[in-house]
Amino acid sequence: MFQKKDLALLVFAAMLGSLFTVGLNYAFNPKKEKVFRIEHSNQAPALISRYDAHDTPGPDFTGAAERVMPTVVHIRSTQLRPSGRGATPNLPEAFRDFFGDEFFFGPGPQRSPGQPQPAIGTGSGVIISDDGYIVTNNHVIDKADDIEVTLHDNRTFKADLVGVDPSTDLALLKIEGDDLSAVTLGNSDDVRVGQWVLAIGNPFNLNSTVTAGIVSAKARNINILRDQSAIESFIQTDAAVNPGNSGGALVDLNGNLIGINTAIASPTGSYSGYSFAVPVSIVRKVMEDLLQYGTVQRGYLGVIIRSLDATLAREHDLDITEGVYVDSLVSNSAAEAAGIEKGDVILSVDGTPVRQSSELIAAVGTRRPGDKVELQVQRDGKEKTFEVTLRNREGNTELVAEAELSVLNELGVDLAALDRDELKVLGLDHGVKITQLRPGKLSRETDVREGFIITHIDGEKIKSPEDVQKVLADKKGGVMMEGRYENYPRTFYYAFGM
Repeated sequence: MFQKKDLALLVFAAMLGSLFTVGLNYAFNPKKEKVFRIEHSNQAPALISRYDAHDTPGPDFTGAAERVMPTVVHIRSTQLRPSGRGATPNLPEAFRDFFGDEFFFGPGPQRSPGQPQPAIGTGSGVIISDDGYIVTNNHVIDKADDIEVTLHDNRTFKADLVGVDPSTDLALLKIEGDDLSAVTLGNSDDVRVGQWVLAIGNPFNLNSTVTAGIVSAKARNINILRDQSAIESFIQTDAAVNPGNSGGALVDLNGNLIGINTAIASPTGSYSGYSFAVPVSIVRKVMEDLLQYGTVQRGYLGVIIRSLDATLAREHDLDITEGVYVDSLVSNSAAEAAGIEKGDVILSVDGTPVRQSSELIAAVGTRRPGDKVELQVQRDGKEKTFEVTLRNREGNTELVAEAELSVLNELGVDLAALDRDELKVLGLDHGVKITQLRPGKLSRETDVREGFIITHIDGEKIKSPEDVQKVLADKKGGVMMEGRYENYPRTFYYAFGM
């Protein structure tokens, strides 16, 4: 018979065996699932899901990338600049002598004084038709004397400049070649915040680079275009875009072009999280105008506007906080003729809501002079509808011929006629104002500034921008331009050649 002592030993041995068995089982069959303990709480329970990255495939970028890469090109622009000291006109002489041009432009062959020194710029472009038309950014080819395009298959072509639109930073090029792949144009109006997109370009001269991200915002205005009539309604994404991507493609996952990559938000000059693209709705209209007219035909409402927000709404006792507030109207403008008034809030254009000024500017900017648009407006708490016939800058509905702009483009200016009230304040009976100064004869050969009021050219009175065109159309040789600046009574004279 077992004694109590023997029974205790048996029980101890059984327990030890059980523990040993459990240990072996755990060692050779470890648990693969965590055990979650659920406790009662007054708070709403957390929802726990088991997720394995291998179970759910991510978005497939390969199809879109393969379709679009052959349509994206590398652009090399060359500008011949005066050699030596002229290459860095704003750099103090002491710095030039200390660092030398190689510090700023890199090593290169020795050049004799007066020999042109090439400045090289690179970027991207997108083939939009199989007969060789390419869209890029204006800043990629600005002032270029020579433009070279390299395709995805390494073929190289000389490109002709068809036209530019500084107000949207777009340019149209043309090459002559066979078997060209063209991108499919999408619809940027259908783009949604949060959707996947691809950016394809040539950052840092790394050809055919594809990056992915999502649309972070639409109708973004970042005030980077130095043009009085700038249209900024960018698509903002977090796809990585770097120097050299400018002019490249932003596409959806079907490979449809939805924008042209144009800018980045960065303190360093390289990608820091946000990039910006011109929507294809604007690109399409600009390219069509450049092809058909040689210049962009842009309709104007003629209003000074601000995006409505809570602060502005309280200031003017408004019961809405979204829309575009009309601060004032331009005289003889389309808006004035249609009955729009100061203090109106524009809610929509042709049924499409406009929640901020950039959306309104983009919507109107894709129309031409003479086009009619329907504006939904709130006035005194009530909504009204107005049909507006858009006008050009001169206050009429005529389309502007390329020839009429050729002289102004050569001068590098935008001009605006002055109305009677403005002339009266200035003490003048005629004159036109330089509203925008771009690269051209006046900026190269004179020190005229924006805001200068031209009253005479070679002794002839100037009453309108058309007068400038007529006086200078067939002019050869030296020209004397006379006028004055606002709030400064002295007469200024500027001489330049035609």
